[in-house]
Amino acid sequence: MVYLFIKNGTLIDGNGGKPLENAGVLIKDQQILNVGVEDSIKLPHEKIKYIDAKEGFILPGFIDCHVHMMFTGFRFEDPLYTPLSLYFYQATVNLKKTLNAGVTTVRDAGMADFGVKTAVQQGIITGPRLQISVMPLSISGGHFDLQLKSGHQVKTTYPGLPEAVCDGKDEVRKRVREVLRAGADVVKVMVTGGVISANDSPEHPQFTLEELQIIVEEASFRGLGVMAHAHGSQGVKNALKSGIRSIEHGTYLDTECINLLLETDSWMVPTMLVHQINMEKLEAGELPEFSQEDTRNVYYKNQKSVQKALKAGVKMVMGTDSGIGPHGQNLRELGLLCKAGMDPMEALQAGTKHASELLGWQDRIGTIEPGKLADVVICATNPLTDIQSLGNPDNIQVVLKEGTIFKDIRK
Repeated sequence: MVYLFIKNGTLIDGNGGKPLENAGVLIKDQQILNVGVEDSIKLPHEKIKYIDAKEGFILPGFIDCHVHMMFTGFRFEDPLYTPLSLYFYQATVNLKKTLNAGVTTVRDAGMADFGVKTAVQQGIITGPRLQISVMPLSISGGHFDLQLKSGHQVKTTYPGLPEAVCDGKDEVRKRVREVLRAGADVVKVMVTGGVISANDSPEHPQFTLEELQIIVEEASFRGLGVMAHAHGSQGVKNALKSGIRSIEHGTYLDTECINLLLETDSWMVPTMLVHQINMEKLEAGELPEFSQEDTRNVYYKNQKSVQKALKAGVKMVMGTDSGIGPHGQNLRELGLLCKAGMDPMEALQAGTKHASELLGWQDRIGTIEPGKLADVVICATNPLTDIQSLGNPDNIQVVLKEGTIFKDIRK
C-alpha cells in the first residue's frame, strides 16, 4: 500500500470551479482518496510520500484526443528507407515525450497497434494510456490510400495490421471487423481528403452515407464509437448523418454543419496545432508542392470554423495530430483554443474533463476527485493567467499517472 500526499499548491480540479488554494490531494496506490484544503485532510498513520507543489498549480492529467504515436513526421517515401522496427523504437521516444508534456491519456488516430498499447499497460515502455484505432479506413484514392498515380505504393505492412482501403458495403463491413479484431477501441474513418494527400483535396467527400452507416453499425455492436477525419463540409454532414459523433479537424464548416453538430450533440476535435505547424513548415519550404495550397487554405479556414463553432456552442476538445507535427508540444493546443474564443478554464476542461467524456472514460479520468485514477500534473505557472505557458514542457514539473511519478523536475 502506497500513499502520496500532494501539498502546497493551488488546485484546478477540472470541474470548472474556483481554484482551491493551499490544496492537498491524498493518493492511495492508483487512486485519488481525498481532495481539499491541505489542513482539512486526515492523513493515515502509514508511511506517506510527500510531494511539495511549491506553490505551483495542481491539474488533472491532460488528454489528447488525436495523436499518431507511430509517426515521427510524415512523408510518403519514409517506408522506403525506414525498417519496420525503427517505427516502434521511435514510438517509445514519442510516448515518453507526450507523457513528459503532461498528457497522461491519448486517443491514437492510426497506426499504433495492440502491442504498443499493451507494452504501455505492462510497463515495458513509458507513456500515456492509449485508446487505439489501429488502422484508418479509406476509399480507393482516398486519404489513406498510399498508391500514387504512378501505380506504385509505399506503405508499412506486417501481420496483424489490417488493410486501410475498402469500397462498397460488403468490403467496408469486413474491414471494420478486421480493425476490431486487431484490437481497436475506436474506429477511424477518412470521410474527406486531406492536406498531405497526393490524390485528393480536403474538400472532397469520401465514402457514401450508406457505407458510413455500416461502419457506425459494426462499431456499435461492440459499444464502440467512430472518429471521422473530416475537412470538407459535405464529408462532415455525411459523417454526422451516419451517426458518427467525433469530427476531427472540421475545417470547412458551414451553417448546416454547425447545426448538425449541435442537434446530434457531437464533438469537434479541431487539431489547430497541426495546422499551425504545417504553416510553419510551409514558410520554411519544407512541404511538397502538392500540399502547399491545401496547407494554406486549411490553416485559415480551420481558424474561422473553430471560431464559428465555439460561438454557436459546439462541444470541442483537445486534439493535436501530433506525429504529423512534433511530439511533446501537445498543450500548445490550449493556447490556440483560447485564441479562437475559449477562456482558459474552458480550454483546460477541453483537455481534461470534456476530453474524458468524448473517450467514454469520465468515470476514471479527467478530473481530480475521490475515486478517479491518480493522473495529476503540477505546473510552475498559472494556466488561468498564462495558458500558453503549458505548451512548454519545462513548465510541467511533475507528472503522475495512476499514482506513479513519471516526471519530477522540482528544484
